[in-house]
Amino acid sequence: MDIDRLFADKEYLESEIAFFLSKKRIKKIPSNSELVSSHMEKARHNLEFYQLNKKHDKFNDWLVVTLYYALYHFALALITNKKYSSKNHYATILILIKEYSITKEEAQLLNELSINKEDAELYTQLKDDRHDASYATNIKFDNQTIHDYEDKVLNFINKAEELIQQ
Repeated sequence: MDIDRLFADKEYLESEIAFFLSKKRIKKIPSNSELVSSHMEKARHNLEFYQLNKKHDKFNDWLVVTLYYALYHFALALITNKKYSSKNHYATILILIKEYSITKEEAQLLNELSINKEDAELYTQLKDDRHDASYATNIKFDNQTIHDYEDKVLNFINKAEELIQQ
């Protein structure tokens, strides 16, 4: 995924979204605050599991998976809030970029209340690591990596909650 290009080239972003719309991997949906709340609850459920198990570094691979799905459910809450549904992780990030990215001037005004390139990069890196944690037989994540992901995921979730409440 070329995050830089998706942020810099709106035509490319729109063509990628059009592809997923044509394949029905992204759909426009009616407003559904209950579904937004359900995704947020599922994310919090995953975070609770993470908190209960983070002291056991033997399971760091599953902690990565849990953090990823907490992040992903908040991403789904955000796109549902903008009347989209997605059945594809890449498609979800496309809608996040389209609906929540802002101009430089808006960024200066709102500072952290936007989905920025670093959030998108976190999403994609954690997605890749989640895949490795789920399927590879030799992946081991150290405690510092887990802690760094925890901080970044919690920051994203705090930002997402503020965006949804606006």
